[in-house]
Amino acid sequence: MSDQKLGNPAVVGLAGFGTTTLLLQFHNLGLAGTGVVLWTALFFGGLAQLIAGLKEMSTGNNFGFAAFVTYGAFWMALAGIWLGINYGIFDPSTTDVGYFLLAFTFPTIIYTIAACKASGAHSLLFVTLLIGFIGLDLGHLGGGQIWNTIAAVDLILCALTALYIMAAIVLGDFGMKLPMGKGWLAKK
Repeated sequence: MSDQKLGNPAVVGLAGFGTTTLLLQFHNLGLAGTGVVLWTALFFGGLAQLIAGLKEMSTGNNFGFAAFVTYGAFWMALAGIWLGINYGIFDPSTTDVGYFLLAFTFPTIIYTIAACKASGAHSLLFVTLLIGFIGLDLGHLGGGQIWNTIAAVDLILCALTALYIMAAIVLGDFGMKLPMGKGWLAKK
């Protein structure tokens, strides 16, 4: 067995998640069209995260494996929904999309608990992700557009937090230590 250091797949997964989440919120706030989000969702948020998750599996990191594969699949499914709408394959209602989002809220609850044991940055990432999903659930299941707007602002913070964690890992390899803080549920 080699002692050669391997790359951390989380950096690609976090970059894909953060970038795609940020672009979707720009779309949700009316600042960007669906085209840039669609293709980023397929390839960076979807495929790259899926690959990162599968690489995390080979490192024995169940959390990274589960989270990256889950959200990689989320982005690919969302892109598929948009393609289906665009090509007239189906026409889901806002409620249909709400239930799609709600389905991803449940694993996010579990991941949030785990993330809150890891670091303060991971805690912030997943708590804002959970709040974002709940806001989107409410917005799509009859609570009104205001919830989607609140979720978009919250999810911008979530996306920037993912990119911060990615930066902490990448820059850490060069001796530049970014603070991550103590997990919100970590033992004292």
